[in-house]
Amino acid sequence: MKKLYSLITILLYLCTVNAMLDPMDFLALQAIRKSLNDLPGSNFFTSWDFTSDPCNFAGVYCVSDRVIALNLGDPVAGSTGLTGHLDPSIGKLSSLIELSIVPGRIIELKNLRTIDLSYNQLTGSIPRTIGTFRSLNNLILCHNHLSGGIPPFFSESLTRLDLKHNELTGSLYRWSFPSSLQYLSLSMNRLTGPVDRLLTRLNRLNYLDLSQNYFTGGIPGNLFTFPISNLQLERNMFTGNLLPSNQVMIETVDVSHNKFYGQISPLFSSVQKLYMNHNKFFGQVPGSFVASLMSAHIQILYLQHNYLTGIQINPTAEIPLSSSVCLQYNCMVPPIHTTCPISAGTVRTRPAAQCGNGWKG
Repeated sequence: MKKLYSLITILLYLCTVNAMLDPMDFLALQAIRKSLNDLPGSNFFTSWDFTSDPCNFAGVYCVSDRVIALNLGDPVAGSTGLTGHLDPSIGKLSSLIELSIVPGRIIELKNLRTIDLSYNQLTGSIPRTIGTFRSLNNLILCHNHLSGGIPPFFSESLTRLDLKHNELTGSLYRWSFPSSLQYLSLSMNRLTGPVDRLLTRLNRLNYLDLSQNYFTGGIPGNLFTFPISNLQLERNMFTGNLLPSNQVMIETVDVSHNKFYGQISPLFSSVQKLYMNHNKFFGQVPGSFVASLMSAHIQILYLQHNYLTGIQINPTAEIPLSSSVCLQYNCMVPPIHTTCPISAGTVRTRPAAQCGNGWKG
């Protein structure tokens, strides 16, 4: 009977208002209305008559046939607050870019498993209450204009956290994220401080992108033993040696444009795409890299703009066509001629005055 009633309501709506609102949005608003009520003294829902155009409802704002903003319990519409629970159907409002709820007695969506509000124009800070949602599996807030710090997350069900392309600031702490995380992307924010104590705990990660922030400090060696397929740490302010505890089986590792130093570990020679350029690495390139390069196991090996002093490779060696290597602007004359990316510049060798102990500068 409920399905029949909903169908009749939709047919009446289509006949009376010439389908001004998308049917999916119409059903979502119906479900939201059924789950909420006015508190005593509130008349917010008085205008929510589904035989009329929902775009004229209090707190509902539309563009064309889609709901883009929903202000539940808007005081301007005479509301002192609402009671009930917020129906998960709100997730079907696929064009929604603004949601506000006037404090009342609404039970928030603590049983939500996925929240995806990506590619919108959201501003302000991430509500700390989201971090308390115990059933949350996926939180995707990327490509917005969110600012402020990242609240701690306590859900041991959380496996995916995507906050890239925002304006987030502040530092992360050892217990900021649960160890259940498998996908973490924080790239292109303004985050600062060390992350080594946090990363040591996240041993289930299979994807990690911290690129283009202002993170500092070192990277724990055990990170390279995690089941990660893609590791992006580029364009930060990381320092120290990179010392994996075992052979690195990660397909792509990008640690470029940081302040790492020391000799390059031979344990990285098993990586298929390795970006270590624009750091302060010095010494000889391990022979295992040459073997991996000539066997075409290494597809990309970017070591330019460091302080490396040599690589044992035959000057007549032919690099496999499937591989790309760049050695220029180090403390050596590259023994082989290769095509480097434009960003490497045209100078093949670092000035002698910058070599020796120059890497410490």
